[in-house]
Amino acid sequence: MPLILMCGLPSSGKSTRVAEIVELLSSTGKDVHIITENFITSEAKNGCFVSSLSEKELRSTLKSEVERYLTPDRIVILDALNYIKGYRYELYCISKHIKTTHCVVLCEIGADVAKKWNSGRAADQKYNEEVFDALVMRFEAPDSRNRWDYPLFTAHPGDELPAADLLEALLNRKPPPPNQSTQTKPLTSANFLHELDRRTQEIVTSILRGQEQGMVTSVPITGTSESVHLTRSVTMAELRRARRQFISYTTLHPVESHMISSLFVQYLNTVM
Repeated sequence: MPLILMCGLPSSGKSTRVAEIVELLSSTGKDVHIITENFITSEAKNGCFVSSLSEKELRSTLKSEVERYLTPDRIVILDALNYIKGYRYELYCISKHIKTTHCVVLCEIGADVAKKWNSGRAADQKYNEEVFDALVMRFEAPDSRNRWDYPLFTAHPGDELPAADLLEALLNRKPPPPNQSTQTKPLTSANFLHELDRRTQEIVTSILRGQEQGMVTSVPITGTSESVHLTRSVTMAELRRARRQFISYTTLHPVESHMISSLFVQYLNTVM
């Protein structure tokens, strides 16, 4: 199910908006899970942002929680600053891998107002001035022109949540197709890889031997009823290159072992 990324300056009202979103989603009957940095940082709220290393550890923990809880049957809301665009891209890739939708909800507010709201918080929940100013300075606002920030919903103080548009984007929009970088390679047995290597090499050897024997236009292949049809003499380098390409593709898209020879012959007839 969808991933909702909250985004905004420190003390910009993200958790308040999360409560509104949860109330909205409750009418759908969907399972909703909230991941918030408040539980992870606890008493060390400022300590997590005093160094790049501690910030990186916090982001890594939040990302791991998203990977753990995001499933096709559960909506996950990440209630955190999410202020680095590269980090939002990583989270977007996770949703692509799960083959689900995602959106970004930006709590738009001026830094002066956010600082005022921060000063009114309980002592263990407020950012100190040094940390607050540093986070504001490093904040990278989302841009709907970036696919990892789209769709982007901007909420200003006092605005009503765009409920209809939010539900449409999360529940009815088609998720982006996973690309090769987010796909897990299929598991292939050692025996399959051995057979793939052996049979393709045998065919290459048969073609070269056939050409030496004067079989210029058609070379029959042992183990299959098909023949390699050539319009010219091919070199060993060309055959090796075609074999490497076929092996790379077939490793990612395994077939039954008995089909390897026929498919390789068909491939050669196409590319040669």
